[in-house]
Amino acid sequence: MKISATIITFNEEENVRAACESVAWADEIVVVDSRSKDRTREIAAECGARVIERDWPGFAAQKQFAAEAASHEWVFSLDADERVSAELGADLRALRTRDESSLADGYRVARRSFYMGRWIKGGGWYPDFQLRLYRRAAGRWEGAYVHESVRMSAGARVETLAGDLQHFSVRDAAQHHRMIGERYAPLAARQMFEAGRRTTPLRVAAAAPAAFARSFILKGGFRDGLAGLAIARFAAHHAFLKHLMLWEMQKK
Repeated sequence: MKISATIITFNEEENVRAACESVAWADEIVVVDSRSKDRTREIAAECGARVIERDWPGFAAQKQFAAEAASHEWVFSLDADERVSAELGADLRALRTRDESSLADGYRVARRSFYMGRWIKGGGWYPDFQLRLYRRAAGRWEGAYVHESVRMSAGARVETLAGDLQHFSVRDAAQHHRMIGERYAPLAARQMFEAGRRTTPLRVAAAAPAAFARSFILKGGFRDGLAGLAIARFAAHHAFLKHLMLWEMQKK
């Protein structure tokens, strides 16, 4: 069992070294870079990665390209702001000693986010299962704008690995606010619009309180204290903003 670790990047000089080092156990590392303006490509090359430059086509398309560029049939996809924990790395290495006939077609892992100085337990942020290791012939990346994921072929067998995929996506509240306003809410609104979904003033008004209650109460965000409160509040802001942007698209 030989594994290609794939990472897509854009201006990730602060993250790419740690990401590459966390998958140093892989048989190769492929970094597909969207023409970064910083030292991302140089750092990745220093870590032994094979670096490919390519214009940005969207998350799913870029990750699918990376998988197709890999040398090996087994692909492990990692984002630049993610790290393979020691426990997960041990489980992945153990897979490579097993007989090929005993392997599933894909493996999902729990992703745990580090936010406001702590590992998050609730709010819908954990375990946040992600299918990241798969046979290339049995899976394909899909997703128009946001929430890209691997869709496995019919009949494919998927199992769960031990250990967490560590996620360091948000540095501070200011960055979190920008990410929602500049990326996630606009992309989510566009995806909803193109899928034929429509909203109303009542839904715009109800989106935020519903999202807050779901995150902080129903999904246990209160267990994370102030961090859980912040996550729920930003979830509410995201829900309100994407519905408001969808409403603006409808009016145009």
